[in-house]
Amino acid sequence: FDPESWEFKIFGQVESPVILSYQGFMRLPKVEVVADFHCVTGFSKLDNRWAGVTFKELIGRARLKPEARYVTVHCDAGYTTNLPLEVIKDDGVLFAYYHNGQALTPEHGWPLRLVVPKRYAYKSAKWVRGLEFMREDRPGFWEQRGYHNEADPWKEERYG
Repeated sequence: FDPESWEFKIFGQVESPVILSYQGFMRLPKVEVVADFHCVTGFSKLDNRWAGVTFKELIGRARLKPEARYVTVHCDAGYTTNLPLEVIKDDGVLFAYYHNGQALTPEHGWPLRLVVPKRYAYKSAKWVRGLEFMREDRPGFWEQRGYHNEADPWKEERYG
C-alpha cells in the first residue's frame, strides 16, 4: 500500500466521476456505526464498532444518474462484489478504516473495507478501490462461483 498512489474512484452511471486520493478520502467526515458481522460459514460477530465514511457522503460527490440501479465494488487484485443500489444506500453501510477503535489490519481490509451489515460478509469487500454504478447487475467474484447474489443472512441466502 502506497498512500501517495492509492486512489478511490466513483464512475459509471454518475453525473460527475470522482477520484479521491488517500489523503482526500481520509479528510471526509468520519462516522461510527455499530453493527453485527455475519460470515457465510455460519458464525456471527456481534456489536462491531466500525468507523469510516458513509455511502451517502461519497455518492453526494458524484451524483447518480437516474438509470443507476446496481453497483460493482472494485478492490485490489481484481476482486469485485455486486449490490443493488437500495442495499448500499442503507444507513448502516460504511467504507471503514477502523474496527473497534483500531486501524484495520491488511488481513481485514486495510486501508479500506466496505461494511454491509445486513448481508453476508463476502459482500463486505476488503481493499476497496472504487464503485462502478450500472444499469444492469453484474455478478462479482464469489457470486460467479456459486454464492447467492443477495446474501441476506436472515433468509440464509448463502449459495445460489
